[in-house]
Amino acid sequence: MRTAILEVLKHNSGQYISGEDISHTLKVSRTAVWKHIRALKEDGYEIEAHPRLGYALRQNTDRLLPAEIKAQLTSDILGREIHYFSETDSTNNEAKRLATNGCQEGTIVVAEAQGSGRGRLARGWFSPPGKGIWLSVVLRPPFGPMEAAKCTLMAAVAVNRAINEVTGAGCGIKWPNDILCNGRKVVGILTEMSAEMDAINHIVIGMGINVNIEPQEFPSEIAATATSLSIASGHQVPRVKLLTAILAELENVYNVVKTSGFVPVLADWKSQSITLGQQVDVRGVDRSFTGVAIDIDADGALLIETPQGLERVLAGDVSIRPALTGQ
Repeated sequence: MRTAILEVLKHNSGQYISGEDISHTLKVSRTAVWKHIRALKEDGYEIEAHPRLGYALRQNTDRLLPAEIKAQLTSDILGREIHYFSETDSTNNEAKRLATNGCQEGTIVVAEAQGSGRGRLARGWFSPPGKGIWLSVVLRPPFGPMEAAKCTLMAAVAVNRAINEVTGAGCGIKWPNDILCNGRKVVGILTEMSAEMDAINHIVIGMGINVNIEPQEFPSEIAATATSLSIASGHQVPRVKLLTAILAELENVYNVVKTSGFVPVLADWKSQSITLGQQVDVRGVDRSFTGVAIDIDADGALLIETPQGLERVLAGDVSIRPALTGQ
């Protein structure tokens, strides 16, 4: 009923419509209409009430509510089932639980805030309420577990493309899955898999996207290395529009992978990379070294040219040397 009332308000394009007309159209009491209007205001919708004229929707909410997402959704599978939380510990944890219980492919989990958001290498992710997109997507791909690691590259390509289309921020991908604007991190992607020996049960792709965080809001420990899309683009970014663009791009890239494999995705990744051609520092579990990132191979491993020879990096912490980066 709340969604139906919202649709009536939107249909009137900001013009007043009386509570009596709404109650007559939807066959509910005027008291029920008033209660739902109050709840919509609490959800962030700017609704003006006039004692004689009725109600007028002045501004949509910026909250990532399922009704708002579905109204702008263009993807066929991704986002058709939405689980929304005002706050959760981790959208990936919620998505993994849903996937284990048999949710359909394309199910998404989105939260306004996370209490224990995670990035790569077990690092925390700053996830303040209403300022970002904290999102996880459930996939059930037809390919084998050996290909799963490349889903991270696939997600990075899709997210970066959507960000640049919606915001014009000019971001690029740092191997393997961070997206940077002006040399600072704006997106982190975490892929987690459940699989058997020869089949994937599900893959959960988690994305933390700093959308409208102000400079002074970042914790001191990441203030020098993190940024947001609003800072990079110079304007506030509509979160629902960006989220639905990401889902559309991710579905497009995923469909390419299912029909043509990962070769086109790897080519797209290279074209959007800010790592290739740069001098990088690599910190692994056993050793660290420096070299020039020259390519990624068919497995998505980063190839680094060092004075001692070619190094192949599948996992580790790779940072671009600031003096040489173009971002």
